[in-house]
Amino acid sequence: MIHNFTVISRRPTINPLLSLTRISLCPKFLLPFPDKMQSSNAARAAQTVARVPGSGSEEMERVAEQTLTRYTFDGVPQRKGKGVAIVWFRNDLRILDNEVLFKAWASSEAVLPVFCLDPRLFGTTHYFGFPKTGALRAEFLIECLIDLKRSLMKRGLNLLIQHGKPEQILPSLVKAYGVHTVYAQKETCSEELNVERLVSKNLQEVILSSAEGVSTKFNPTNGTKLELIWGCSMYHIDDLPFSCTSLPDVYTQFRKSVEAKSVIRSCIKVPASLGPAPHVEDWGRVPEISSLGLQQEKARSCICVNISKLSADFTWLMGRKVCSCSYLLVQVSKGMAFVGGESAALSRVHEYFWKKDLLRTYKVTRNGMLGPDYSTKFSPWLASGSLSPRFIYEEVKRYEKQREANDSTYWVLFELIWRDYFKFLSIKQGNSLFHAGGPRKVKTNWSQDQALFDAWRDGRTGYPLVDANMKELSTTGFMSNRGRQIVCSFLVRDMGIDWRMGAEWFETCLLDYDPCSNYGNWTYGAGIGNDPREDRYFSIPKQAQNYDPDGEFVAYWLPQLRALPKQKRHSPGMSYIKPIVALKFGNTKPTSNRLTAPGNRRTATEEKWMSRKGNRFQ
Repeated sequence: MIHNFTVISRRPTINPLLSLTRISLCPKFLLPFPDKMQSSNAARAAQTVARVPGSGSEEMERVAEQTLTRYTFDGVPQRKGKGVAIVWFRNDLRILDNEVLFKAWASSEAVLPVFCLDPRLFGTTHYFGFPKTGALRAEFLIECLIDLKRSLMKRGLNLLIQHGKPEQILPSLVKAYGVHTVYAQKETCSEELNVERLVSKNLQEVILSSAEGVSTKFNPTNGTKLELIWGCSMYHIDDLPFSCTSLPDVYTQFRKSVEAKSVIRSCIKVPASLGPAPHVEDWGRVPEISSLGLQQEKARSCICVNISKLSADFTWLMGRKVCSCSYLLVQVSKGMAFVGGESAALSRVHEYFWKKDLLRTYKVTRNGMLGPDYSTKFSPWLASGSLSPRFIYEEVKRYEKQREANDSTYWVLFELIWRDYFKFLSIKQGNSLFHAGGPRKVKTNWSQDQALFDAWRDGRTGYPLVDANMKELSTTGFMSNRGRQIVCSFLVRDMGIDWRMGAEWFETCLLDYDPCSNYGNWTYGAGIGNDPREDRYFSIPKQAQNYDPDGEFVAYWLPQLRALPKQKRHSPGMSYIKPIVALKFGNTKPTSNRLTAPGNRRTATEEKWMSRKGNRFQ
């Protein structure tokens, strides 16, 4: 029975990567690479951590402020509202193109921004009891909150951070400050919807009182309202040419329909000043990760950062180990270290589109695996709401106008439409998205073998391409689109393991986790999605040959393979772990009748098509 697996053993908590925002590196730790390594990108990469975005802190802040200035009202817009409104920040941790924030400002005399650290977000997953939020994503969230708090303070507000359930915290604040409306972004999945219902119910029971220092003469006749605003997709839900219950079961039909019949709305501009805020005695501090019930893994390596340049927003970092040069030791590991927050998100868009001019080749490079620049890497900021998909759309159109329009510029929008599709699909499918049989209620005898799953999770399967991807995930909180498809196929096709175990482990680890894209992709990968034609198998040897032919990716994450000849890195024999299972179709091109069935074709066309979809912006 499924409930017997809620006590699956968990691996040690993942090492979070701390943001280096506004922090300078200690010069004595910037060591040159040996000459023999200069000619090898892979060898050089093995010695570095790629910060995403790669811009320095000053440049990152400059780009963010310049971008926000472009989306600021000219002059002073009229503000006719009364009383106090709350902005309940959820997965919309940004200022640019935030209709929730703008409507709260326009409808009030004072705005109270609130973020609730809901303990349920740090509980366990539904079926198998993994942590719902791993340490890496928690650290990324902390960085997002630091950046949002700082940005709001620049515009005359602040961010009240509260520990507890929104349905308890928000009514209490409403009563204390005489709030007439709580504004928040609308979500689509059952857990989030349940919180919305509880908040709305409890708000109706509040008897308003006035708040000191702010006029609260405005008294709504029907109590405080919860106003939910759609803002998580590129195409607005009200602009679709069909209802979500009538959403096409095939992505291509959805895409062609919205492209032909729907218009993408412009980004919402904001006033230069969003204040005032009501008088708050204690705005609270951004939490340390330990206060969320998570612990940092012992660092594999350290770099030093100058603590003298830390702003007040970063005083929570103080007290950690400092080396003899008075520089703070910050934990780092290999791979990519994503910086959380809207400033980092806007800087990454600028870096990828304009500074490095990588947009023009996105379609060609997007199936890469190694390094920060083979794809956009926008997904962590999209998932946290630090980055608006409509802003990306407008930047693509600006790029096409000023530089070039080609297949690559369109493909970024193509992927954003995939992300939209999974958002709207979650409304149509409801909780079937999380059930073993998926939306089509497919009957499959899934295995829940813990030893096999642990080997997959820990990167000990004996297949270097699978293991390298899983080690990247646990180390950085990220995995390429191609890698996600490979490890998913291996888990459910070759190992026969319940896809929900993989989906829930991804829920723990991914920086860019959101339930719609994560579970939507896993149902597709497991062959139980709403489109029956998506039942496909990925051959590990072929994937290795096509996407890591020299074994640079596997050698990066599996150091024991670096000494092997390139052609042996994916088939190292006795030099590596013995494969834990045999591949379903071995190392040769499959000829089974199963693969010639209508729902199971695996051809060059199929693999090309599959490369188009994935986790919406990596």
